[in-house]
Amino acid sequence: MKIHTPFIQLNSLLKLLGWVETGADANNVIDAGMVKVNGQTETRRRNKIYPGMVVAFENKQVTIE
Repeated sequence: MKIHTPFIQLNSLLKLLGWVETGADANNVIDAGMVKVNGQTETRRRNKIYPGMVVAFENKQVTIE
């Protein structure tokens, strides 16, 4: 996925990708430890995601460009 800003917050990315329906859903799955960034479980809702980072949730994975 290509972003047009220097970074995107993790919870916003999950919504943008359509992996969750709402911001509250995004926060819930992050809080539950269901999201990985670069292979590590991420629990910071507003973690800054930069190009080159890999985000995974359930059976989905995306590399940010």
